[in-house]
Amino acid sequence: MNATFDFSGRSIFVTGASSGIGRATVEMLCASGADVVAAARNANELARLAEETGCEPLKLDVSDEAAIDEAFLSLGAFDGLVNCAGIALLERAVETTAASFDRVMAVNARGAALVAKHVARGMIDAKRAGSIVNVSSQAALVALDDHLSYSASKAALDAITRALCIELGPFGIRVNSVNPTVTLTPMAVQAWSDPVKREPALKAIPLGRFAEAVEVASVVAFLLSDAASMVSGVSLAVDGGFVAR
Repeated sequence: MNATFDFSGRSIFVTGASSGIGRATVEMLCASGADVVAAARNANELARLAEETGCEPLKLDVSDEAAIDEAFLSLGAFDGLVNCAGIALLERAVETTAASFDRVMAVNARGAALVAKHVARGMIDAKRAGSIVNVSSQAALVALDDHLSYSASKAALDAITRALCIELGPFGIRVNSVNPTVTLTPMAVQAWSDPVKREPALKAIPLGRFAEAVEVASVVAFLLSDAASMVSGVSLAVDGGFVAR
């Protein structure tokens, strides 16, 4: 499955770019003509991605505010942003610790907000209309066992999406979330390899399967594109119907 978009002449900043949905998004955007700055913590994977796609790699930890501030001192204005950096620390609610909760929030919610702040400032200063897409999760929309911190962070990200939507809309900047189900990154394939765990999850998805990273990337690209020119403030489930139950 490959969606076709034309992003020629557009510059897009992507976090969480070294693997999974972020990597698939960079691959799709570069193939569609975009100039992409691909940010992540894994310098080796970024170098490989840059060689394969022609993106500009940037080593960045979005949980580090000072590092974000420093990075944007030398970056120009962008036409789009994909906030894909994220972590999941799954634990029972009664075993949640402050350290794990804060770590997940720092990346999934605070980091996305701070990166969006800089990208939005650049768009406004350059008088560029643009699009911001936050990669959230179905865990923001429904309750899942062992997901308290992760669900809270993704629900916060959806709230950030709505807040940015109303503040940035007057500048022609659209802001949306995508909320995927389990997506078959290499890590997820391993995590869901146990049939006892996998089969009940698949039965809860009307389409009967998990998502592929490229399927989520296609929706991200749609929201970045002019085809979604009147779409803003949406949390769009990419989940095969899971949240419809």
